[in-house]
Amino acid sequence: MHRRTRLALILGFSAVVIGGLSWTAMRPVPVMVDIVPVTRGPMQVTLDVDGTTRIREIFEVSAPITGTAKRSPVRVGDSVVAGDTVVAIVQPVAPSLLDARSRQQAEAAVHEAQAALAVADSRLTQAEEELSYAQSQFDRAQELVERGVASLVRLEDAAQILNVRKSAREAAQSARAMAQSTLERTEAALIMPDVTSDGNSECCITLRAPTDGAVLSVEHVSERPVLAGETLLSVGDPSDLEIVAEVLSRDAVQIPDGANAHIDRWGGDDQLTAKLRRIDPSARTDISALGIEEQRVETVFDIVSPPEDRAGLGNGYALRLSIVMWETEDAVQVPLGAVFRLGSDWALFKVENGVANQVVVETGARNDRMVQITSGLQETDSVIVHPGDKVASGSRVSSSNDANATSR
Repeated sequence: MHRRTRLALILGFSAVVIGGLSWTAMRPVPVMVDIVPVTRGPMQVTLDVDGTTRIREIFEVSAPITGTAKRSPVRVGDSVVAGDTVVAIVQPVAPSLLDARSRQQAEAAVHEAQAALAVADSRLTQAEEELSYAQSQFDRAQELVERGVASLVRLEDAAQILNVRKSAREAAQSARAMAQSTLERTEAALIMPDVTSDGNSECCITLRAPTDGAVLSVEHVSERPVLAGETLLSVGDPSDLEIVAEVLSRDAVQIPDGANAHIDRWGGDDQLTAKLRRIDPSARTDISALGIEEQRVETVFDIVSPPEDRAGLGNGYALRLSIVMWETEDAVQVPLGAVFRLGSDWALFKVENGVANQVVVETGARNDRMVQITSGLQETDSVIVHPGDKVASGSRVSSSNDANATSR
């Protein structure tokens, strides 16, 4: 009897074990997925573009006259002080040498002008003598009229002659001035280059720095001929920088006024900040690397970070600019890989008690990593990232992170 009871117990226990093993074998295996919690906090949407630094105000120093620019007294990078540092020296064009024929003609013109001046001097002397005589005649007639010896008509005739002689003297003076100017002009044609013992012409125009800062560029270091208005060098303040970035016109219209921006890849360890100052009102056509025509707009940003935080950053340096298009301090968000299209809606898989449930959600802003969920989720929920084809609504799932932790 005891033997039968023991056998029955063994057979019953075996049946229970076999049944449990069979149920375990037939139970669905959970799908291994990446499960992440829904987060709530700050979120930003940025537009990443390449930018270039440039000095805000660049002053170009040009030659005021046609002449010869002496060897540059400054080099690129030299510090300059406004109104004090000499940045360029320009020597006026020296008069050209005359050939024998031109020189003889110029000398003849000088002799002619000298003779004309002598004639003018003689006429001026004659006019002054005649005026002196007319003045004495007028004085005598006036005295006789006052004594009653001469008639008033004689005094009037003498006054008329006196006025005529005064006009004649003024004309003679003007004629002499014209002759003098003619002589000076003809003598100037004979002026030769004024060369000193060291072979350099005297007289030069000295140009000084228009602003404090540094020399940014020098067109030519060596001495050379220049034309009036030709650029010699440029000067600016290297610490007064701004950032220029060209963005697509369709992106430019979405940039908010006074948008903030983060500066990366400029060479320093710390991230810098900038603020939008202006967007150009007109775009230009540019050809992309793929040969596609694009309309690009120039945007200008002021660097907010102090100069000591961007030491070494200079004019024309490349950097990466992340323009903040939208931001909030409180957004319910999930990774971008968690949402997918379901018809015209957006959906995702929410995990409840180890089971994936497909949920339709409404999305808001999104960046390259996260998407804002405006309705359909709570911040206490968890979702599946990159669910794959094996996950469906009602599928049992298990976190791959937990599995990896267990294996370790």
